[in-house]
Amino acid sequence: MQHVTMSQSAAYGTNWYAATMAARPERTRLTFDLDADVCVIGAGLAGLTAAREIAQAGWSVVVLEGNRVGWAASGRNTGFVLPGYGEDIGRMIERIGLDHARELWALADRGLDYVRKTIADTGMPGVEPVPGWLQVSKTDNGGELSARADLLRKLGVDVDLWPVSRVRESLPSRDYFNALHFPRAFHIHPLNYAFGLARAAEDAGARIFEDTPALALDPAGVRKRITTPSARLRASHVVLAGNIHLGSLMPQLASTLMPLSSYVMVTEPLGARLHETLRFYGAVSDTERADNHYRIVGGDRLMWAGRLTAWQANPRLFARGLIGDIKRTFPQLGDVAIAHLWSGTLGRSIHRMPQIGELNRGVWVASGFGGHGLNTTAMAGELVARGIVDGDQTWRLFAPYELVWAGGLLGRAAMQAFYWGSRPVAKIATGLARYREYARAEKKVKLAKRDAERERARELAQMAAQREAKEKEYELTDAAQNIAPGGAQEGTQDRAHAEVRQETQQDAQVIERMPVLPDGVNYSATPEAASIPGHDTVKAKIRQAKLMGKIRNRKKNPPSTTGQGGQGSRER
Repeated sequence: MQHVTMSQSAAYGTNWYAATMAARPERTRLTFDLDADVCVIGAGLAGLTAAREIAQAGWSVVVLEGNRVGWAASGRNTGFVLPGYGEDIGRMIERIGLDHARELWALADRGLDYVRKTIADTGMPGVEPVPGWLQVSKTDNGGELSARADLLRKLGVDVDLWPVSRVRESLPSRDYFNALHFPRAFHIHPLNYAFGLARAAEDAGARIFEDTPALALDPAGVRKRITTPSARLRASHVVLAGNIHLGSLMPQLASTLMPLSSYVMVTEPLGARLHETLRFYGAVSDTERADNHYRIVGGDRLMWAGRLTAWQANPRLFARGLIGDIKRTFPQLGDVAIAHLWSGTLGRSIHRMPQIGELNRGVWVASGFGGHGLNTTAMAGELVARGIVDGDQTWRLFAPYELVWAGGLLGRAAMQAFYWGSRPVAKIATGLARYREYARAEKKVKLAKRDAERERARELAQMAAQREAKEKEYELTDAAQNIAPGGAQEGTQDRAHAEVRQETQQDAQVIERMPVLPDGVNYSATPEAASIPGHDTVKAKIRQAKLMGKIRNRKKNPPSTTGQGGQGSRER
């Protein structure tokens, strides 16, 4: 069984992925001249995928890596394997039309499936895929999300719209509203995936040389010439998969990418409180920009990514801000401590789409994946491999997204300013959404209270009307019994008085249970009563006192009647 050495781990820094990396073989640098069918420059995910696919077709492949396999963005990202691209689907349709966008989206989905299948087929250790991606909105824009979900479904995307209640049941944050759930997405350990992909490429026959940067490229002629520090290489095809690290080799190509750095932290173990708070174990993004992306790792740790700079900076400068983002989103987690903190730099094109295709005869490019790279690197590597081996032209679907200068230092400054400006705007939008939600809840409570007061007023009015009807009925009964015998009269009166007393006492109990309201507030719904503070309580108790007094008066002074059978009669 292979074990990870300290030197191997140190080569990848002090991040979470380096601390949990799987074993990898030592690879030497290229020290002798070599000929190959294809030379791949860059041992990131795109280059390794292309090398594997070309080698499986029986071609000889050499991979040159200036550092280590998966050393750059391929092994330092958040590990989200997502559908689609960095570019918004609506803007894609505006630019290339619905049918063309559908074809491109299908290619991106194929890349996602490639990653899943490769992990399963090769049995990669330590990759640990976890299904699901939740794209959460911090504003109450359920209608917009519903329309977006409908549009994605037209493209064949498997997506669900989650209502606010379901989102907050899984991620209890007051900042969260609706969300789009992508069940086919998943998250992985990207560095271990890169190691597994390199091993699969080597198993197919590819040769990988680390610590071997390409210093110069002569693309002229049938056989391209690549110069390294200790050797020269000739190949019929060259695949440029070094992304932003191709600056000195291909400066014009590198100038079409904007280097953007984001910052990632992993907490110390949080124990049971993490699972008591977060009940969704897939990947989560609550923005379409840098802030925030997170997932659970290592059982009870939280990986959290955010912030963005157009220049590389010390990750420690953002530690406090990242912790603050966690506390604002999930205050119930309490204090959290950072165990690992690092940065990753990606290359993004102006149009936010990948750069895929043949630049010159035999010179290919696969780069510019812009934060959406785990699926698109797989797609790009496969498309380039098919273009080289089979002459397949599917890569031309990306022709509308040509190479565009990224603006140099001025473009980077503009991007930084845009990001800084967008953060307070996003916070204001979130605050307004929360205020609107609070206002709606308050209005709902007031309406419910008003309806309850009206219902109570109607019940009291109905009870009063029924009581008055009973009184009249008993008065008529008493008048009719003035000629009845005394014994029958007294029994009837007692029963009537008892019934009235019982109803009055019940009414009083209802009134006593009702809460005492401030001056100026009453339960009645009628315009006449609305102007009398405490109308219902006072009127009901006065009526009760009158009725009880009437009953007592009747007992003291029973009406005169003629008794039955001659006994007790006034005539006697």
